[in-house]
Amino acid sequence: MATEVKLPDIGEGIEHGTVVGVLVKVGDKVEKDQPLVELETDKAVVEVPSTAAGVVTQINVEENEDAAVGSVLVVVDEAGDQPAAGAAPEPQAEEAAAADDSQSAPAPAEKAPPPAAQPPAAPQPAPAAGAAPASANGHGGLVPAAPSVRRLARELGVNIHQVPGTGVMRRISSQDVRGFASGAPAQAPSAPAAPAFELPDFSRWGQVERSPMSGIRKATVRSMSTAWGTVPMVTHFDKADVTELEVTRKRYGPMVEAAGAKLTPTAILLKIIAGALRKFPDFNASIDTVKQEVVHKQYVNIGVAVDTDSGLLVPVVKDADRKNLVELATELGELAEKARDRKLKPDEMQGGNFSISNLGGIGGHGFTPIVNPPDVAILGVSRSSMEPVWNKEKGEFEPRLMMPLALTYDHRLIDGAAAARFLRWVCRALEEPFLLALEG
Repeated sequence: MATEVKLPDIGEGIEHGTVVGVLVKVGDKVEKDQPLVELETDKAVVEVPSTAAGVVTQINVEENEDAAVGSVLVVVDEAGDQPAAGAAPEPQAEEAAAADDSQSAPAPAEKAPPPAAQPPAAPQPAPAAGAAPASANGHGGLVPAAPSVRRLARELGVNIHQVPGTGVMRRISSQDVRGFASGAPAQAPSAPAAPAFELPDFSRWGQVERSPMSGIRKATVRSMSTAWGTVPMVTHFDKADVTELEVTRKRYGPMVEAAGAKLTPTAILLKIIAGALRKFPDFNASIDTVKQEVVHKQYVNIGVAVDTDSGLLVPVVKDADRKNLVELATELGELAEKARDRKLKPDEMQGGNFSISNLGGIGGHGFTPIVNPPDVAILGVSRSSMEPVWNKEKGEFEPRLMMPLALTYDHRLIDGAAAARFLRWVCRALEEPFLLALEG
C-alpha cells in the first residue's frame, strides 16, 4: 500500500517552506518516523518524518524548491514495491485539494447567471483543480488561512479565494468565512501593512549586489511591520543595582555548571520575570480586538531572543514559573544551541507570553525593544557597568554595578504607572533576590 507523506500543518500561520535537504532517494528502505526531508520555514529548519515503514517509490520535491502545507513530498510503499514506470506525480499543493473539495461541497446558492447578468457581489464558483483561481483577497493562488479555516469554507460551500481577510497581512479567519457565507460585509483590518514602494536604481551611482532574504528575515519584516503598525508602544527605563547579585552569581556558578548549565544573567532574569508576570497578570495577557476582551493566561511562557547567523530567533521556555534556576539555565542553554543550529521545532517557538532580549553581551547602554504581538510587553537588557551611586547612610558616592533595563509595552492595555511598578519590582528582585521568596 502506498503512503503519501505530506507536509503537515507546522503552525504559526506558516503556509509553505523551502526544501533544504532530501534525506532519501527512490528505492531506499525507511522506518516510520525516519526523517525524509529537511524544510526551512520562516522560523527554523524542521525535519519531516515518514508516516510509514517501507520503500521510497517517489520523491516529489528537490532542494531549493518551495513546498506548500498539504503537498505530497514523498511516497512510501509499505509493501516494498518499486515505483511504476512513468508514474504521475501526486498533487503538489493544498490549494488543489481545497478546490477539489469545494467542487464536491453543496453550492451555497442557485447556479450563477451569465456574467453579464451576474450581481457583482455574488461568490464565484470554485476553480477547477489545478487551475490558478482568481482571487478577491489580493493573494492570488496562495490563500493566507489555517487548514481549519479552509475546511470550514468547504463545509459552508464558500470559495475561500473570494473571502476578504481582515487579519494581519489579510489573513482569513473563521469569522471572515462565516461572515462571507452570510453575506455580511468584511471589516477592514485595524492597521493595514504599509504598501511597498519601488526603490531607485542604485546602480546609477555605483556597483550594487542583491541577495535574497532568508526565511527568518522575511518573517522579521512581516512581524515587525505588523507590530509597528498595530501596537502603540511606550518604553520605560530603569536601572538595577546588581553588585551583590553578580557576587552571588559567581559564587553559585560552579554548582550550576556541575549540573551541565551556566548561571547567566538571562537565566536569573527568566526566574524573576516569571515571578513578575504572576504578580502583574496584565503583562501576561493579550488583547482580543475582535471580541473586545483581555485574555489572561494561567501559564507563564517566556521567549528569549537568540542572535544567530541567520537572524533573530525567539525560543520559548514553557512554564518558567514552575522551574528552579538550574532547570531554567539548562533549558535556556539547550534552546539557544538549537536556535544557533537551526534545529528548533515549531512548538519550541510558539506559545510565548512575554519576551526578554539581552544585548549585554554585545554592548551598548540602552535600546528600545519592539513588542511582538500578541504579547503586550518585552524587556530589553543592556550591558551592566560600574557607576557612582549616592549612599545616603554613608553620605558619599560608591561604585556600584548597574544594569540598564528597558520595558516596552502595549499602551492599549498597560498604563505608564503599571509599567513603572512592574519594572521597579524587577529591579528590586535583582537587588534583593529574597523578594522572590516573599512576593514571587
